Amino acid sequence: MGAANVIPGVSGGTVAFITGIFETLINALKSFDLEAFKLLTKFRLGEFWSHINGNFLLPLGLGVVISVASLAKLLLFLFVHHPTLIWALFFGLILASVYYVGKTVAHWGVGPVISLLIGLGIAVTIALLKPASQNTHLVYLVLCGGVGVCSMIIPGLSGSFVLILMGNYHLILNALSDLVSAGASFDFAALMHPLKTFLPVMIGVVVGLIAFSHFISWLFRRFRDVAIALLTGFVAGSLMVIWPWKDNVYKLAEDGTPVLKSSGEKIVEGYDWFLPKLTDQVTWFALGLIILGAVTVIFMESLAKEPSTASRE
Repeated sequence: MGAANVIPGVSGGTVAFITGIFETLINALKSFDLEAFKLLTKFRLGEFWSHINGNFLLPLGLGVVISVASLAKLLLFLFVHHPTLIWALFFGLILASVYYVGKTVAHWGVGPVISLLIGLGIAVTIALLKPASQNTHLVYLVLCGGVGVCSMIIPGLSGSFVLILMGNYHLILNALSDLVSAGASFDFAALMHPLKTFLPVMIGVVVGLIAFSHFISWLFRRFRDVAIALLTGFVAGSLMVIWPWKDNVYKLAEDGTPVLKSSGEKIVEGYDWFLPKLTDQVTWFALGLIILGAVTVIFMESLAKEPSTASRE
């Protein structure tokens, strides 16, 4: 989930969904309520741990944190030097996910079909939107954290891509990378600069995660098939963003020169999609990675089924 959430266009929620832990995750996040606060303030730590399903959240949270911290710099490098190949791998992951998410709908009636089309339309519309400019205002950073984390837990809707649309993806990713570097070198003075960006984002993440988990839990209880169909549409629509063969479209000033961020990078405001050239060697590597991504999802799905199979026996 951590690896997926760092990639623009890929949703950690999709990974949670196809591995069978999505509803457990949502219910665990929802448990951070008034009752949990009371247990914590009364130092009834065992009951608090049981209430929030800590045995589930701790290893999952550690995996996400370790993955994000270790992959931030690697992904920055890969997107600069091998964008087609990294997109291809995740295209395969998401392509296979569409089937596994969609097949969990119990009855494909009119409601789920309409919901699927709505989810597909929303995801495609998001893909066609132009990104906003970078904004370092405190309130906007909190909003980025809240909106970003909500989209991260929705299968098919990428929190990273939403942050790109909000204009702050590279700002937050660079802050995370700088934070990890400063922490690894014990340079506490260098921590202050990235923390000015990262702390407001984390406040938004915590608030948004707790609030949104309640809504998703309610939606699954009342309208399960419609909810899953909507998420299937999100997953299918996200393939447009992840399509490996595309060129960045950069924001231009009135004189035709690229508009630069404060870091000196060009601002991406969209994509030009094109079909791959079969005579290009990179195309075949990319197709191989698409297959690898799809096989990885099939393997994860088989692992997710093992516990339930064992319990029935």
